[in-house]
Amino acid sequence: MKILYFHQHFSTPKGSAGIRSYAMAQSLIRNGHQVTMVCGSFGAGQTGLTEAFNNGIRKGNVDGIDIIEFELPYSNSLSFFKRILIFLSFAFKSIKVAFTENYDVLFATTTPLTAGIPGIFAKWFRRKPFVFEVRDLWPELPKAMGVIKNPIVLWMMSVLEWLSYHSADRLVGLSPGIVEGIIKRGVNPEKVASIPNGCDLDIFAQEHQPWRPEAVTDTDLMAIFTGTHGLANGLDAVIDAAIELNERGRKDIKIVLVGDGMQKKSLMDRAQKLQLENVVFHEPVNKTKLAGLMASADVGLQILANVPAFYYGTSPNKFFDYIAAGLPVLNNYPGWLAELIEKSECGFAVPPENAQAFADALEYAADHREKLAQMGKNAQQVASTQFNRKDLSQEFSEWVAKE
Repeated sequence: MKILYFHQHFSTPKGSAGIRSYAMAQSLIRNGHQVTMVCGSFGAGQTGLTEAFNNGIRKGNVDGIDIIEFELPYSNSLSFFKRILIFLSFAFKSIKVAFTENYDVLFATTTPLTAGIPGIFAKWFRRKPFVFEVRDLWPELPKAMGVIKNPIVLWMMSVLEWLSYHSADRLVGLSPGIVEGIIKRGVNPEKVASIPNGCDLDIFAQEHQPWRPEAVTDTDLMAIFTGTHGLANGLDAVIDAAIELNERGRKDIKIVLVGDGMQKKSLMDRAQKLQLENVVFHEPVNKTKLAGLMASADVGLQILANVPAFYYGTSPNKFFDYIAAGLPVLNNYPGWLAELIEKSECGFAVPPENAQAFADALEYAADHREKLAQMGKNAQQVASTQFNRKDLSQEFSEWVAKE
């Protein structure tokens, strides 16, 4: 089959963004299908194409994937309004591709929700099978966070969500809450597959050159957060925990925040104002370098803002990277990941907005290294048995290309 695959934020492993779509495309190719990836330019990502854009577009083949990349530079540090404009621009350019390319199945993945627009047009105007993957529930999440308050905009997003779900022949949800959210919109449960994010064991479970930022010594307990520094991530909770650790005199515990985003400057300013030497900020790194950092780390931080919609409605890439690398995970909100961590004994699940409990967990980790090592082994066991990317990508390939 020829699969036309839309993912605005696509990246190969050479970038610092998630590589779910790259892995899924590779699985489709291994199963004998042809994949054309349609994407935009993503600051944290690398498509692998290097030639100059021609009239706002460039094409090429990278690792067997045919790529169509639009010159639409996106960054998590952009204002909300600018991001919306780029989302809409990508959607409208994608409609043209959906009408002109030769393909058997159109697949589209969020975010953003506008990713479903080319699939809707392909389904109703070209009668092409449409498979839609939902990574976050929109507009539920931005509404719950208070990011979008305009009732007209929320209504329009709700209509687009309904149209995307009901136009799709099949859907993929990345977490239990997402699957439930899709079904609640009136979709037949038999049309929805639960395929969570996976663990790239071929990257993170292999030997890499370990490294640490200069401010972190070999004997420090190093807890790392790797990902977007945005409103949804609630990283002020990390600063609060760092304050608590500082007051306790635990200078042997360092928290390293790797990544970028619209909240990074304010977080850095706050840490500097408070003279917190136990918080280290680092620019984004590619997967190979990230694997080296994880090889030297002691704990992975899975942090989100305390928004109930997040509890069961997200499937964060970083969590799966952590456990693939054999890192115990400290999670600071309730939900399916907290339940998994507690059941598997692969880390710590602490209450949200509780700096004391957060600091307690890191102190326990620093003072009980043998138990921490066992948690890491448990984490990698969960990664290999429950979330192996190769197994999940095969399931994905069969669902997308289903006759």
